[in-house]
Amino acid sequence: MFQFVHLVPQPPARLRRDPMNLKNQNFQASANPKGFAPTSQVLFNSLPHPVLAVSGGGEIVDANVAAETFFQLSRTMLMRLKLEDILPFGSPLLSAVEHALDRGAVVNEYRVDIGTPRIGTERVVDINVAPVSAGAEGVVIMLQERTIADKMDRQLTHRGAARSVTALAAMLAHEIKNPLSGIRGAAQLLETDLSEDDRSLTRLICDETDRIVKLVDRMEIFSDERPIERESVNIHAVLDHVKRVALAGFARHIRVAERYDPSLPPVFGNRDQLVQVLLNLVKNAAEALGEDVIDGEIELTTAFRPGVRLRTPGATTPVSLPLEICVHDNGPGVAPDIAAHLFDPFVTNKSSGTGLGLALVAKIIGDHGGIVECESHPRRTTFRVLLPMFQPRDGRAGAE
Repeated sequence: MFQFVHLVPQPPARLRRDPMNLKNQNFQASANPKGFAPTSQVLFNSLPHPVLAVSGGGEIVDANVAAETFFQLSRTMLMRLKLEDILPFGSPLLSAVEHALDRGAVVNEYRVDIGTPRIGTERVVDINVAPVSAGAEGVVIMLQERTIADKMDRQLTHRGAARSVTALAAMLAHEIKNPLSGIRGAAQLLETDLSEDDRSLTRLICDETDRIVKLVDRMEIFSDERPIERESVNIHAVLDHVKRVALAGFARHIRVAERYDPSLPPVFGNRDQLVQVLLNLVKNAAEALGEDVIDGEIELTTAFRPGVRLRTPGATTPVSLPLEICVHDNGPGVAPDIAAHLFDPFVTNKSSGTGLGLALVAKIIGDHGGIVECESHPRRTTFRVLLPMFQPRDGRAGAE
């Protein structure tokens, strides 16, 4: 049994009233034929967003399946509680319910954090509170998580940032590499006539020009706008290859676990580029754990997530992205000040990093029509990649 500590003060008088005895009337199909009929209950449970029916006294009188998942409580358990029992102290949702009851009108609020330790410390939602008609006092609450919408917006921003780096890379290749080769050649010519002490300075010039050239070479990858060659790819074979490379090198001191969905259909992608992406994410996780970590663990997971569709600018139809590949680590997490810009170029918290690795990941996944996102908390950071699956020309889902 879970023990709930009631930190919220007594609700306003309006919430304490239940003159129509709503808890036993309008929302209980099993008790009253005026409530949700069986067909209506099916529709109620089919809604993708969490929905709660709450009486004027604040009691939860019904909840759909999405609400059970969101609050991590069964419908039976939710109906034993009041709304204040499952919300954090001073939640704006309680005020929204009160206003809806007072005004008899719909109340909408956006970007409201209703997170709790049970459902996650940060759960930002848009809320819609509508009073119940037909004389019964109560409200229906619908929650729409901002997480997915915000991630979609960020993904399109990442693609715009990648295009900016593309233009910058083309300019750098033309305007910087040629002068740098001249500078390096001049330094080598000078070196023959200088003393040993002065030669250290010419070698410094050569080393620094070489370092800049390598940086420009890395950025030139962004300027490649050719369509990628894609085919049916077994993502588990790619992950196994990445795991072997990691354990043989940079992750030899880290435990690498795997949790795969064996029925996952093949990805529609480029194998070499997917290896590059996943190797980059695993290496990033290993570097976050550090060289001296004792209990470091990286977990690779796959899953099938139907229902995720992305419409990109210029596309006539949305793309379905049901294949989920995740790289988890138990490191310290991403610094909050860079979390929102993690896939932008030149953003890094590594002393020797260039900030181009994750920007390249975002570009490659964007070229595949997919999404890459990060959720970071201390001891649990997840990089999640969503990709389209392979569809044979006859339209059937691919299988290998």
